[in-house]
This record gives sequence, C-alpha cells and structure tokens, in this order.
Amino acid sequence: MIIVRHARPAVDPEIPADRWPLAWDSRVAARLLRLHISHPAYYVSSTEPKAVQTMQEIAGAQHVLTDAGLAEVHRPHVWFSDEGYHAAALAYVGGACPEGWEPQAEVVARFDAAVVRHAAAAAAQGRTLIIGTHGLAPTVWMASRYRLDPDPAAFWSELRFPDVVEIDLVNERVSCLTH
Repeated sequence: MIIVRHARPAVDPEIPADRWPLAWDSRVAARLLRLHISHPAYYVSSTEPKAVQTMQEIAGAQHVLTDAGLAEVHRPHVWFSDEGYHAAALAYVGGACPEGWEPQAEVVARFDAAVVRHAAAAAAQGRTLIIGTHGLAPTVWMASRYRLDPDPAAFWSELRFPDVVEIDLVNERVSCLTH
C-alpha cells in the first residue's frame, strides 16, 4: 500500500484549508511521483481538492476514486502563521487535541474504515492500493498501527509536499520513498 501526501497547495488565508486547490507549479512535482508507483494501481483520494488533483496528476488517464474517510483532520478555519500551525500540528500528533480539532480516535476510525474498504477492492482487482491524502490524518492512523521512527511528531515533520510513504503490510514497516 502506498500513501501519497498531496503536493503543495495554493494557500489562501481567506479559504478553509480543506478547499485549497493544488498550486499550479506543484503539478509537475506530483507527476514525478509516478516513478514511485507500482502498476497496475487502484487510486483513491481524500475529497479535498489538493489531494484529488495530486492523485489525478499521478494517475494520468486512470480513474481516481474519492473517499471522505481519507480527509485531513477536521479543524476550525483559523489562520495560523506557519510556526503556529506547525506547533499545533506537532502537539496534535503528539497526543494533544487543540480545541475544535477532530479527536484522534475518530480520525483513526474513519481513516481505517476507508483503508479497509479500498484495500479489499484493490486486492480483488489485483492492483496496488494508492491513497492520496494529507499529513496529519495518515500519521495519526499509521501511529495507531505501526512504529513510526523516531516518533509520530518527527515523522510528520519530515513529510514533504508531495511525499510517498510505503506500508509493507506483511512486515508491518513504514518507509518514505521520496527521501
């Protein structure tokens, strides 16, 4: 199974993050991720534009399904400086839950249900499951099932825009393929 963190979005403080599209110059970075994808592939993405558009660039002419269960952690639309958001996100993956943020247990439950649903469909088709998503939600989900080196907060901090994470389901190992 491959998890893809979306490419850099077009950030607009006036628009909630879950509606940000992919930045135009990020499309090339997303296309380059095709080199890390095993084919044939089963593509499914969060419903958020930046994730869908990243997966469309990777998938090319192949169809990309969407699933709200793969969305980023739900949180209030509050504009943070980069440092303020980073601090809140680090606290979140470390176990804290800032006011108004979706509890980790709910993120894990919805993300897991989506993974199970699509893993079964991908296996039935003999395809590699490729999940287009975000940073926080998959980190919280992975940390609930696998050991993340050195810890979930550091793992999240090292994710890039975009990034590819491979999960070896047999050996229960997580590794970033692009760094």
